[in-house]
Amino acid sequence: MEHLHTLISENAVCISAVILFIAYIFIAWEKIPKVVIALLGGSITLLLGLLDTEKGENLSSYFISFIDFNVIFLLVSMMIIVHIASKSGMFTWFANEMLKRTKGKPVHVLAALAVFTAVASAFLDNVTTVILVMPITFAAAKLLDISPIPFLISEIMCSNIGGTSTLIGDPPNIIIGSAANFSFMDFIRELTGVVVVIMTIVVALFIFIYRKELKSSPEKMELVSKIDNSQSITDKCLAIRAGLILLLVILGFITHDITHIPTFLIAMAGASVLLIFEKPAEILVEVEWNTIFFFVGLFIIIGGLEHSGGIAIMAKWLLDVTNGSQTATSMIILWASGILSGIIDNIPYTATMAPMIATIEQTLGHAYVHPLWWSLALGACLGGNMTIIGAAANVIVSENANKAGYPISFLKFLKYGIVVTFISLSVSTVYIYFRFLIHS
Repeated sequence: MEHLHTLISENAVCISAVILFIAYIFIAWEKIPKVVIALLGGSITLLLGLLDTEKGENLSSYFISFIDFNVIFLLVSMMIIVHIASKSGMFTWFANEMLKRTKGKPVHVLAALAVFTAVASAFLDNVTTVILVMPITFAAAKLLDISPIPFLISEIMCSNIGGTSTLIGDPPNIIIGSAANFSFMDFIRELTGVVVVIMTIVVALFIFIYRKELKSSPEKMELVSKIDNSQSITDKCLAIRAGLILLLVILGFITHDITHIPTFLIAMAGASVLLIFEKPAEILVEVEWNTIFFFVGLFIIIGGLEHSGGIAIMAKWLLDVTNGSQTATSMIILWASGILSGIIDNIPYTATMAPMIATIEQTLGHAYVHPLWWSLALGACLGGNMTIIGAAANVIVSENANKAGYPISFLKFLKYGIVVTFISLSVSTVYIYFRFLIHS
């Protein structure tokens, strides 16, 4: 047994790297639930002794130290807030109000639904956003007597683009924010501007591509402009309460630089207040525990690689390849993140890259890695638009479109996804260079 322990210790880097690599393959394969893969990988990491399972004097090897509870608590709290707020119908009401103001013109409807999806995705998770907007989309398309596909594809793209702009918009940003100690306002300051530019270009592109299909009769357009929104709010008291708490939570995020209250604590307080008026058992069932435990297992697997020195080796390799050039390193991270995130899940990818960039920071300092963090955020979030399996929201929309008789094939989506991803990464390249690198 002692010989086996010595063998594992001497080959810890290789073993932990193999565990992570195999986990990546099975996550991409999608035949086994990714939460099962992550927890199994985490269990093997602990069983092999790559991390300690008991709290000793050296906390640097204790597995709990590698689970980022800032990420876990922020995710759970926001899931609770969003679910409770959604029950009131407030988000449906806002979407319908935007729709009515388009006067039923299909081009304006596409733009309005795309913008609503992007803005909502900046504050809600992408899956929740598309689930909320899809029924509205199908209803509007039916009234206009046109295919919902142009609307659905633009919504998918804008959900991933909009989610890029804030700390809570996409799980990779939550990981990056925690690892780099970025605040909510840091993301607003650094990413919102470039995201608005990308979204404007993408919406204009889809209006141009589908210009011949986005036509309807005046009578049908009038039906959309007169949508009955009086029944959208199902519980006015809940809508007021949830809306107020959501606004206070966002205000808390915005004022973090002044109050220094951790974002996860602000979200947890908001969720706790809302739960006072609910039956917690019913609400907690709706939390995406699969996602939460997926994060837990993933943090343990990557913790094994980090503790063994594997992350440090990756960081050294990247710097060797780029000869330490800040510009080259930023561009490699941006484009590699964008391409890989379209093929594999961007959460494990970001969870692997975050400690690597943190390791580089220990060597070359904060100023060197600052643009690297934003390159990772833009690449990992925007890359989800490349394929139909690039993000969970993509899969949800395509499955629902298929059920409704409007199939969106892998290749059809890829045709648009590659173009949108290339545009997004190209704009991001220009932004990253002129914002952070031109004087380096």
